[in-house]
Amino acid sequence: MKGDEVFVTVGSQLPFERLIKAVDEWAAEHPEQSVFAQIGDTVYQPKHMSFVRSLKPREYSQRFSQARVVVSHVGMGTIISALELGKRLVLLPRLASLGEHRSDHQLGSARKFSDRENITVVNDISALKTALTTALNSDVSNIRSDASPYASVQLLTTMQQLVAQTKAGHP
Repeated sequence: MKGDEVFVTVGSQLPFERLIKAVDEWAAEHPEQSVFAQIGDTVYQPKHMSFVRSLKPREYSQRFSQARVVVSHVGMGTIISALELGKRLVLLPRLASLGEHRSDHQLGSARKFSDRENITVVNDISALKTALTTALNSDVSNIRSDASPYASVQLLTTMQQLVAQTKAGHP
């Protein structure tokens, strides 16, 4: 599988129409970029990027590790994977007021990780499109994996297993 420049993931629990529509609009404006999305139960069907509803854990890991930039909701599994692999990450928090989640806990997580050099947190569609373009144009060679100073290898392994089990439908 050839790696895509951009990998979009909405996680495995809830649809995220706003994110998928925004990246699809961006992809229409940037047809030279390869974009692949895992869209979950999102009703909107992308027209300008390749997509699937869900990925098996192995394919998810491959697409994530091969992508130049990952665009996502503010999911801890995604953040941990990006920190481990030194990936550029563009995050758009889900908002309870828009029916995207049951609470606004992603806003707190976004604040916590917004100062990382490889993580860009945005709060609207316009900022997401700008951040995605900026991330693709930035140098990725100097991003280092910096998860280990903040979490033990055992914790990271356990979190990865939990995320993989959840994606596979096993509690």
